[in-house]
Amino acid sequence: MTQKEEAHLKKLLALLLKKEALQEMKKYIQHGETTTYDHVLAVARGAFKLSKKLPFGVSEMSLLKGALLHDFYLYDWHEQDPQRKRFHGLHHHRTAHKNACIHFHLTPLEEDIILKHMWPLTLKMPRSREGWLVCLVDKWVSLEDTFRRTERKNT
Repeated sequence: MTQKEEAHLKKLLALLLKKEALQEMKKYIQHGETTTYDHVLAVARGAFKLSKKLPFGVSEMSLLKGALLHDFYLYDWHEQDPQRKRFHGLHHHRTAHKNACIHFHLTPLEEDIILKHMWPLTLKMPRSREGWLVCLVDKWVSLEDTFRRTERKNT
């Protein structure tokens, strides 16, 4: 990514990260030792970087907003809670969507990114380029988070 693209990414992220509700994700672990906040930030940065390598355009703000909010569920999924449904991976996208709708104004594109990011687990495929980018980068970042933890344990 060029320096100009990196500066543009930082500017867009700064606008979105001003929202205090996003900071709450720092309280929860996503995978391994990675917080949910760090995870969604890595997904946002990765999806943005990948979009710059592809021969088509995307809505940058919707891509970043959807990426930052795709796991906006605001609980520790490692702890059992009788109030929550089992199988976090199958249900958290709806909780993230509900929370995002409370704290942010979402476009239909951003809603679709959040609701479809767990494909193929949830069977509903993303309908946009932005949704596919977040879905794919989320899987990659999740693997990195998980294996980074495994490497630390084994060394």
